[in-house]
Amino acid sequence: MEGEDLIEVTDLSFEKTVEKSKLPVLVMFYSPTCPHCRTMEPPLREYAREYAGGVLFARVDITSSQWTAERFGVRSTPTFKFFCNGRPVSDMVGAVYPALLKRMIDEGLKDGRDCLEHSTEINYDVSGYA
Repeated sequence: MEGEDLIEVTDLSFEKTVEKSKLPVLVMFYSPTCPHCRTMEPPLREYAREYAGGVLFARVDITSSQWTAERFGVRSTPTFKFFCNGRPVSDMVGAVYPALLKRMIDEGLKDGRDCLEHSTEINYDVSGYA
């Protein structure tokens, strides 16, 4: 993973890469046919280089990792979620101005130790199948 600016994450690697990361993680949920996702990828890669070593940047293809998308309530693409201590603390949906995305990252980092207080506990027993 080292040297990559934007890591591809799947249902199988999400927990290890995002939820157990020592660093905060910004995840872009996308689909290959989404034109807005392609528009947002260059600024996302730029921020990944700018924040290297302080924030991990990942993306999840919702067409091949449907379980993760469903688990986090992703209904449209692109959806950006900022994770701290493995928990989602903020999100944005759609082709937002890159400056708004940068502000979300900066605010997530600013929270520091308080980040956990602003997050929702993850229930690993959640399933869409009863």
